[in-house]
Amino acid sequence: MSSLMKGTAILTIGMFLSKVLGLVYIFPFYAIIGQENVALYSYAYIPYTIMLSVAISGAPIAVSKFVSKYNSIGDYESGRKLVKSGLLIMTITGFLSFLILYLLATPIAHLVIKDEEQIFSVAQIASVIRWVSFALIVVPFMSLARGFFQGYDHMKPTAISQLIEQIVRIIALLVGSFLIIKVFGGLAETAVSFAVFSAFIGALGGLVILYYYWNRLKPEFDLKLAQSVSSGKLSYKEIYSEVIRYSIPFVFVGVANPLFQLVDMLTFNTAMANIGLSKVTDIYLGMLNFNTHKIVIIPVMLATGFSMALVPTITQYYTKKEHGSLINAMDKTYQILLFITLPAVVGISLLSTDLYHVLYSNSAAGASILATYAPVAILFAFFQVTAALLQGIDYQKWIVLSLLTGILIKLAINIPLIEAMQTKGAILATAIGYMVSITINMLVLKKALDYRSKLVIRRSILIIVLTVVMAAFVIVVHKGLTLIVPDPSKGLALINVVICSCVGGVVYAFLSLRIGLAQKLLGERITRISRKLGM
Repeated sequence: MSSLMKGTAILTIGMFLSKVLGLVYIFPFYAIIGQENVALYSYAYIPYTIMLSVAISGAPIAVSKFVSKYNSIGDYESGRKLVKSGLLIMTITGFLSFLILYLLATPIAHLVIKDEEQIFSVAQIASVIRWVSFALIVVPFMSLARGFFQGYDHMKPTAISQLIEQIVRIIALLVGSFLIIKVFGGLAETAVSFAVFSAFIGALGGLVILYYYWNRLKPEFDLKLAQSVSSGKLSYKEIYSEVIRYSIPFVFVGVANPLFQLVDMLTFNTAMANIGLSKVTDIYLGMLNFNTHKIVIIPVMLATGFSMALVPTITQYYTKKEHGSLINAMDKTYQILLFITLPAVVGISLLSTDLYHVLYSNSAAGASILATYAPVAILFAFFQVTAALLQGIDYQKWIVLSLLTGILIKLAINIPLIEAMQTKGAILATAIGYMVSITINMLVLKKALDYRSKLVIRRSILIIVLTVVMAAFVIVVHKGLTLIVPDPSKGLALINVVICSCVGGVVYAFLSLRIGLAQKLLGERITRISRKLGM
């Protein structure tokens, strides 16, 4: 478990910082381009994310699984053989993906625009989609390298390269947007086009970091290659057939969230037009798919970190038939995931009004969407982790089935629910779709591993109780602050968020340390801290 926890910690810290940056840049960007143009930005990013997931074909985790598997039996040659040939293949794949998205920009835009009363035209949406497509040339190449490093349990290259990629992208995005609108007096559409193109600039920054780590770690890789034990001289056909078999489910995991967003992107405007709300549909969709999604996805970064570190670890346990270690890893993963994400999403829901005000504007509609959407983050997280577990034990085909089932249910009920409940209907449809997918994943895990854990159930109940107590304190403190300042400014709203978050965090930490739950889940370092505090 130590390697799992260490790898997870590195990836999680890197992703946390990356997600925080991905949140922090929003409010200056929002101030530069305005609420209306946020939707234009999101229209470009959803198809880009889906095409990106297809382009990289699940390479980071698939390659890490392949390399980890053969490294565990001393065959370091197969992993090197894969990475040498794979870099060329991923470069070609990236360029082809760029061409496909670039050429499909106008047809995609036609699917989005449903009414002449909408804010944007087909030409505007097609333009920003073309600009973001350039990033597809570079990113697939990087994904293969990250997977190779992870197969050797080197998580820093992935974490740091992702962080640098985000920093470079955000600097380019904010500086470029500011210059275009505030200095040169350009159009918001031009600023948004440059903002989405900054994904390409950021990817170049990440590539530089990976090149640095490759040079630094190459002596270690070469030494292990010299000690390699042959597993039968795998041919390229055998190598790629195994990697592709691993990759297909990873593609589906990578596109899970964007696919649910794509369903909203393609159906939301139709449903809103049906009930006579075409004039506001772009704004509401921007709030759902961009503004609030950026906040909601932050707790999910823990699941992403777990997923990337979990697959090679679970693969090793499964390959070596260490059933007890595998079950312990599953138990701890479920518990830590709920321990972190549940209080986080409850806190976001309770503080949604102030959070939305601080990051964007004082919007009752935006705050309401955020409060409703936040709890769905738990489902995002559990889908990723259960899918990672299925990948680790070679039950990949079930991921495809579970995700497609969830998507089809979302597609079937989305328009009726939106017509009945507007934006909250889209959120409910997403929650129902994810719950179905997770249920299928967990039933397969139970049957495949004979997995049952009363401990996880007991601990989950305990975590829920602690979260309820935490929520009660936060509600009381927030009500008190609201009585003092009923209509806070942006600065005072930030103070409210900080005070309530600190109160909630302290209460939750104190209770979990007092009863020993944090020590049992988070390890020796937390135990030492609790002893110093006299708990």
